[in-house]
Amino acid sequence: MGKVLITDTILRDAHQSQAATRMRIEEMLPACEILDSIGYYSLEAWGGATFDSCLRFLNEDPWDRLRALRKAMPNTKLQMLLRGQNILGYRHYADDVVDKFVQKSIENGIDVVRIFDALNDLRNMEQAAKSVKKYGGILELAMSYTTSPVHTTDYFVDLAKQMEQMGADNICIKDMANLLLPYDAYELVSKLKKTVKCPIHLHTHNTSGIGDMTILKAIEAGADIVDTALSPLANGTSQPATESLVATLAGTEYDTGLELDKLVQASEYFKTVADRLKADKILDPKVLAVNINTLLYQVPGGMFSNLLSQLKEAGKADKLQECLAEVPNVRKDFGYPPLVTPTSQIVGTQAVLNVLCGERYKMVTKESKGLLAGEYGQLPAEVNPEVRKKCIGDTPVITGRPADALKPELETLKEEIKDYMLQEEDVLSYALFPQVAMNFFKKRKEAAEGGTPLDIDVSVSEIL
Repeated sequence: MGKVLITDTILRDAHQSQAATRMRIEEMLPACEILDSIGYYSLEAWGGATFDSCLRFLNEDPWDRLRALRKAMPNTKLQMLLRGQNILGYRHYADDVVDKFVQKSIENGIDVVRIFDALNDLRNMEQAAKSVKKYGGILELAMSYTTSPVHTTDYFVDLAKQMEQMGADNICIKDMANLLLPYDAYELVSKLKKTVKCPIHLHTHNTSGIGDMTILKAIEAGADIVDTALSPLANGTSQPATESLVATLAGTEYDTGLELDKLVQASEYFKTVADRLKADKILDPKVLAVNINTLLYQVPGGMFSNLLSQLKEAGKADKLQECLAEVPNVRKDFGYPPLVTPTSQIVGTQAVLNVLCGERYKMVTKESKGLLAGEYGQLPAEVNPEVRKKCIGDTPVITGRPADALKPELETLKEEIKDYMLQEEDVLSYALFPQVAMNFFKKRKEAAEGGTPLDIDVSVSEIL
């Protein structure tokens, strides 16, 4: 085993997980020189919710952000997170949009594209994977980790084999809810290392307080790359701290080769950013607490707070335990989807409705119906047939790749925004977030014509 490589999430998942993705580009740029000199495998800096947040809350063009980061960090690979056929939005997009998005991401500076699908349906990752290879990016295919009767170690090993056949350069274990226990991580990584040739990249959080131990056991089993975050925005719902892991591994066979002095220098800078986020009440210290509900109910931290807020709005906060206990029942009825965006929201909301209505599936959301009808892809296990019948009646279930039903949409979208389009990338921003992007384009046009300058809006009330 050689040295362990580190991907730092400080520019993306760290502030997405702790502070609603509200770090601004002007807060990133002063740290870029030191970050670029550290020697990371990669810096995760784009994708996920950054795109939406830039346009919706920060009045920033996400493409400008990417170009600025690329220019400021010429020596370090930049990494992004992509939701397969969903790209960074909340529906399936036509293949021509997926292909163009990947092309422009790589052209503007992305090196590593991590692709996942909420259901681990590889058909929903096919087009994005082909495009990453076509445009010369590093293809990292991710398995959404969860536990259930069907999600065994063998299930994930088999998934990894298929990912390698799809051309994966790296395979990521994406433990979004911090459910992967340390010894289970050791077993899974050991089996993966015996089965596939490509590097294994572990992504976890510290929501349930086990992240550091999980990373250490995965490294002992042969994990090649791990995700961590610089300490000012580490732990809790974010990733375990970079500095702590680097110090732990120093002088061992797994030594990362990273200099603690440089990491401390970068951390000192990001403390000022974290202080600003706290002062603006965007970063709530509660996200740093250990939330053991994650392990008891398989409810990720964000999903737990959503459940609680839904119940408070209905004046039924006393029903929290009932709703938490209902989540595993809904998940079983729905064929054991991993609980990650968007399935965590779908299952959580349905569990709340089941409890509050006093009858299971008396009220069913449009998204629950879509999940049961195959609109999101193939569910991991058999769906409860009685529940499906009650929820969608005789609606035919989609068995093919959902995106096969979508017509090319790029040209139509271009026509819709022709009066506002300043760059080819604008059509992609519009495809993903039509209303939000159009508002941004209008403000941009006004500013260019000598109207009011763009405001930076960091109010958090709209997202929480």
